[in-house]
Amino acid sequence: MAVRTRWTITHNCGHEAVHDLSDRPADKRAGIARWLAAKDCTDCWKAARDADTVSKEQWLAAKCAEEQQAAAEWAARFGMPPLEGPEKALDWGERSRHQLVIAAYTALVVEGTWDDADWADLEEKARAITRAGWWIDQRDAEGTDLLELLDAANESDRGTENPHR
Repeated sequence: MAVRTRWTITHNCGHEAVHDLSDRPADKRAGIARWLAAKDCTDCWKAARDADTVSKEQWLAAKCAEEQQAAAEWAARFGMPPLEGPEKALDWGERSRHQLVIAAYTALVVEGTWDDADWADLEEKARAITRAGWWIDQRDAEGTDLLELLDAANESDRGTENPHR
């Protein structure tokens, strides 16, 4: 007697489906059928996956909007000038600047030995860098490296207008 090739399986989701396991070795078919029974059917699996994707996309969009709002409020509060560059880079640059400067403040002032005068000097240097791409390029930098990075910035990274007018 031959081992069956078609298995009727009641999936974890409650749906029943017939699976052709003829392409599987005969001695593995029963194990595969048990494994399939512990999973959702194909339709339910796809629906759950699509729902998760939408949820993840919505979550990412909400998280990005929240970070953008925080960066804009921070920039206004501390007198950071608007960034320059391609439209699609401006928001990303603003978020990158916010995250790096906050990381630097935490590392150098809150957890470090810097005082308000030291920080004020760094903050002025940060205000001078208005190219969004520069901030994006530094997005993975350590906060403790910000002063050195600001000192290494070139003229094309600095604003074209005097921010103190």
